[in-house]
Amino acid sequence: MGRPIEALAREDMVWVPGGEFLMGSNSHYPEEAPAHRVVVGGFWMDRTTVTNAEFRRFVEASGYVTLAERPANAADYPGASVDSLAPASALFVRPPRGIDRNNHYNWWAYVRGANWRHPRGPASGLKGLESHPVVHIAYEDAEAYANWAGKALPTEAEWEFAARGGLDGAEFVWGDELTPGGQHMANTYQGEFPFRNDCEDGYEWTAPVGSFPANGYGLYDMAGNVWQWTVDWYQEHRQIESPCCTMTNPRGGEREASYDPLTPDIRIPRKVTKGGSFLCAPSYCRRYRPAARMAQPVDTSTCHLGFRCIARSS
Repeated sequence: MGRPIEALAREDMVWVPGGEFLMGSNSHYPEEAPAHRVVVGGFWMDRTTVTNAEFRRFVEASGYVTLAERPANAADYPGASVDSLAPASALFVRPPRGIDRNNHYNWWAYVRGANWRHPRGPASGLKGLESHPVVHIAYEDAEAYANWAGKALPTEAEWEFAARGGLDGAEFVWGDELTPGGQHMANTYQGEFPFRNDCEDGYEWTAPVGSFPANGYGLYDMAGNVWQWTVDWYQEHRQIESPCCTMTNPRGGEREASYDPLTPDIRIPRKVTKGGSFLCAPSYCRRYRPAARMAQPVDTSTCHLGFRCIARSS
């Protein structure tokens, strides 16, 4: 732990210079508005999301067990059945045509035995996926890795500034066109979501990190592939009191909880995740943009959720 910043940079990180940028968007999903000016200081950031190989080294060195590999604490979920407390994680399961696309539970299932070691279900493994991003990572798992590595998780503002790669106000991390010259710039979903993935970008599930071009700061996969945790508690941008004024690396509000439709008596704290994933499709979810954001319950891991770390210079 606590390795010098210079050593980290030589190994696996790039310098993000910091500066002022337009955070959020007034042109897309309501939770991204209002766009507002923000200043962040410089920091080092992992060149890629944390891979299965890197996470395995952490687990082997520390003995850490992820949330998806542990039975849930019954005290945290009053009234839950013993069966529902078994170790599990959320897995995308392609549904039949004709289901209601307004209900995402039609293609998400909590699957026993799904975890970072078995990313596509209990019968799957990591052979051949060593360079893919680790998934089925809950917030406390990402935080544990960052602490072990002597790093930290980014704020939402730091993450978004880094993702933009110097292109202030651009729609995507590479510019304003989704597929410039017909080239896919990120691992996303092509086809009729959630029924058919045409895999025009070459991947149905995760892609090896660095499979698509880096952004202007030399960072890979700041769009698509997997969602990425930030340290900020989720709040609506519209709660910002003075969007006309420049803020310095704002932190997302107080610890905030929301109701889970499947467990209406339990309030689940949520953090901001960024970047979109291989399940983001133009026909359904255009969240493979730097301004996009999602509220993710801290007790939930999924097959399209990972993370990357930063190290601040002071």
